[in-house]
Amino acid sequence: MKKLIRIYFMIFVPLAILSSCKLNNHDEELVEVHQNIILLIGDGMGLSELSAAFYYGNTEPNFARFNEIGFVNTSSAKHKITDSSAGATAFACGEKTYNGAVGLNADSIAIPNMVEVLSDIGYFTGIISTSSVTHATPACFYAHVESRAMQDEIAKQLVDSDIDFFAGGGTNYFINRADSINLYPQLEKNGFLINQDIESIVPDENKKYGFLLAEDGMPTMLENRGNFLPDYTKFALDYFTKSGASFFLMVEGSQIDWAGHDNNAEYLIAEVLDFDKTVGLAMDYAELIGNTLVIVLADHETGGFTLATNDGDYSTIKPTFASNGHSTTLIPVLAYGPGAEKFKGIYQNNEIFNKILEIAK
Repeated sequence: MKKLIRIYFMIFVPLAILSSCKLNNHDEELVEVHQNIILLIGDGMGLSELSAAFYYGNTEPNFARFNEIGFVNTSSAKHKITDSSAGATAFACGEKTYNGAVGLNADSIAIPNMVEVLSDIGYFTGIISTSSVTHATPACFYAHVESRAMQDEIAKQLVDSDIDFFAGGGTNYFINRADSINLYPQLEKNGFLINQDIESIVPDENKKYGFLLAEDGMPTMLENRGNFLPDYTKFALDYFTKSGASFFLMVEGSQIDWAGHDNNAEYLIAEVLDFDKTVGLAMDYAELIGNTLVIVLADHETGGFTLATNDGDYSTIKPTFASNGHSTTLIPVLAYGPGAEKFKGIYQNNEIFNKILEIAK
């Protein structure tokens, strides 16, 4: 299906442009192009975490480039405070569910996810994460399991999913599994090139790409992870652009959450700045290419993080944590591009799914 739509796009669009500057209704249907969607999730990034980029970066943060801003309520179906899998399932599938569920509703029934829905109408799809690609948030965009802990099963579902591109950690769930099965051969059979050097290859739209670069989560920014997140996001965008098809890309800055759990402000701020850099790359792409919706949000806040005074000194900021768990504070949503105005207001997190599909279709 995707190949046919790609061929349609590559043949009919240039012909239509050459033959006429004004298309009739029939021609418009033939060359309809869907919106590209870039969804950037800063896991655990509440308003204070996002605000840190304004005080600890060397330049104005890319978050400041957005004018359409809203807030979401992140509570899950059965708890006031969500976990990442319930939060991501709300975004990816459009329903609130129980904490721990991946791609299931509150009755443990599998429900269609965004990747499945968009792939059916010709989208290329991808996920990038600084965690393992089988971790709670990325998994919700392609898998359906009762518990986020089932990462071996989630990996098996990734192999046969509609995903065209993935990058992150997680080799343990593909080649060092409890059942001793090596999933690499099946990935290659399904058209994936695995762990190629992105510095030496030109994206080929007839291939799929998988990059598993750590046993589990990727290194932290404090451990010199470098430009993994922006570099692989750029490679994915180059790949999707070359395909000629519309695309959906989910990019997760996973370790903002991990730093919040650790109550480690230095770690958290480094992860937020890395995420903001990647947001900037997505914004540059959307501004240059057009026809691209960029959304920045989080599944929840972690750590009760705030930028407080330093013992009453109002000229100095002291990053402070209230807990080592999640909180239920409302989460900011930033949007840019076609349909961005739909993301203003205060609403439930599962409405993100419908807002995206309304624009994509």
